[in-house]
Amino acid sequence: MVRNEIKPLPPQTVDKIAAGEVIERPASILKELIENSIDAGASAISIEITGGGIDSIRITDNGAGIRKDEIQNAFLRHYTSKLRDASELSHIESLGFRGEALSSIAAVSKVELYTKAKEEAIGSLYTIEGGREIELIDTGAPDGSTFFIRSIFYNTPARRKFLKSPMTEGNYIKDLVEKMALSSPGISFRLKSNGKETVSTPGNGNLLDAIYSIYGKDITNEMLPISVEEAGIKIEGYIGSSAANRGNRSMEIFFVNGRYVRSRILSNALEEGYEGFAMQHQFPAVILNISVEGERLDVNVHPTKQEIRFSDEKLLYDILKKAVHQRLIYREDIKEVPLTETDTNNATLISYAEPFESSRIEEIKNKVTLAIHKENLKPNQRRETLDIIKKTFMEEKSSDPDIRESDFELKDGRISYEQMSFMTEKSRKNHRIVGQVFGTYFIIEYDNEMYLIDQHAAHEKVLYEKTMKRMREKKPETQLVSPPIIVTLSPVEEEAYLSYSEVFTDMGYEISHFGGKEYRISGVPADMYSIDPKELFLSVLSDSSAWKKEAGIDLIKERIASMSCKAAIKGNHSLSTAEMEALFNELIDLDEPYHCPHGRPTMISFSHNELDKKFGRIV
Repeated sequence: MVRNEIKPLPPQTVDKIAAGEVIERPASILKELIENSIDAGASAISIEITGGGIDSIRITDNGAGIRKDEIQNAFLRHYTSKLRDASELSHIESLGFRGEALSSIAAVSKVELYTKAKEEAIGSLYTIEGGREIELIDTGAPDGSTFFIRSIFYNTPARRKFLKSPMTEGNYIKDLVEKMALSSPGISFRLKSNGKETVSTPGNGNLLDAIYSIYGKDITNEMLPISVEEAGIKIEGYIGSSAANRGNRSMEIFFVNGRYVRSRILSNALEEGYEGFAMQHQFPAVILNISVEGERLDVNVHPTKQEIRFSDEKLLYDILKKAVHQRLIYREDIKEVPLTETDTNNATLISYAEPFESSRIEEIKNKVTLAIHKENLKPNQRRETLDIIKKTFMEEKSSDPDIRESDFELKDGRISYEQMSFMTEKSRKNHRIVGQVFGTYFIIEYDNEMYLIDQHAAHEKVLYEKTMKRMREKKPETQLVSPPIIVTLSPVEEEAYLSYSEVFTDMGYEISHFGGKEYRISGVPADMYSIDPKELFLSVLSDSSAWKKEAGIDLIKERIASMSCKAAIKGNHSLSTAEMEALFNELIDLDEPYHCPHGRPTMISFSHNELDKKFGRIV
């Protein structure tokens, strides 16, 4: 082996290697430039790309601009205006801080910068190609900066060869701009691709308006506001109802202190919070901004700054999981099935809090609903902001002294859930069970709505929640098996059972060792007695060879959900009125009665108005 002399790398080689850590594709360049624009205080950012950003990227902002005497320094590695010493790393407030972005971009592309600082009379044009300065001259320019990036990776053909097609690279850019727009709803974003506008946001500071401009009406209408502050951690934004769930995690969007991040901790906490609200292999749609004190996180993990570490991951995990779950169970989540198409083009887009419903103030309710939606929609679609509700209340109270504040039941800034929901103890006495159809669904009439309950899904959820509650409280109910059942376990099954024997006991099993690889089952969970005891036990242990220690309990929960399905009342099974009433009353008592353990709806609704329209009674 030949021994080579140790020498320093040439500066241009160093720059290209460093650029490779930061710049993966055109979207990486744009991310760094958008972050610089945001840090510069821009209120409007306009982007134009050609060839998916491979051929060119132009980004213009109305931010602070760069003074002429600082322009050359801005393109040197580790030169920055955002950080002075290591002590500031613990409370970084800017999006960029490494001082590598412009140097890395200039190392692998041809760059023209038009910029003017507000305090200067004339702007500057700076040209740099492949890290080599071409010129710095005076020119006319508005306040702010415009970067024109051409021929990306022109001097690193190996890197350019690994880029995707222009369409794919363009989609990466579109996704990036959408996320940046959601992180900064107070900034107006525009993106044009090959002359066609693909993103445009108002920049009015309203996150829901930004969501509407990016994802449209259907997603926006399913978004629920959330705001929680606990132990120095603040969570704000919107979470989607079950109707907004997706087949992948593409809409699990997290910002930490305004910075878009990917985090398994946050995703796991979110999905745990959605347990019961998402079908298996479906994922929630959320846009959440999490504010954490700088000392409690490390953003300096990766050059792209999309990965992050938290000093107390469990605390954040628990707060996010609880906040999401409580927000979901607080809201009635019954899917309305329209019988006719309704014109909602004139509906006003609003930020809503809770469904607004009270039979005692029906007249006021209709006035509020009509004023906001321009049409009389069903009760659980009347989603007004608390400000609108309070304003309307004060206006009506001033003109009608008989209206009392107690009619609104405003408590801690909220309208009481008890007066809004179909599925509450308070409204139980007003339900009327009409009957059963197809031996599978039963009909309930309540407050100008007709509800269809899927008896199998409803009973499945009741059984599942009962079993899970007994497990949590360690108060199992056991049905003895006589004579006991003897099962023979494989080595893998035996290891799984012994690892989680306490979980089985908490479920209601009575199991004892019978010698060798055999075990005696003398009791099973009471609600699962209708299932063959041996099948029940072995189905929980199925595929245990693939279990990971930390995931075992979650997999057991999935098996319980499957067992609930087998033990639940089936379709095409006739129920008496008393049986329907009993099942419905058990469903009401659940925290989240709207979905079965697999995430399917347990009930849907039809409005009185829709039925009248279908029969031509109203138009």
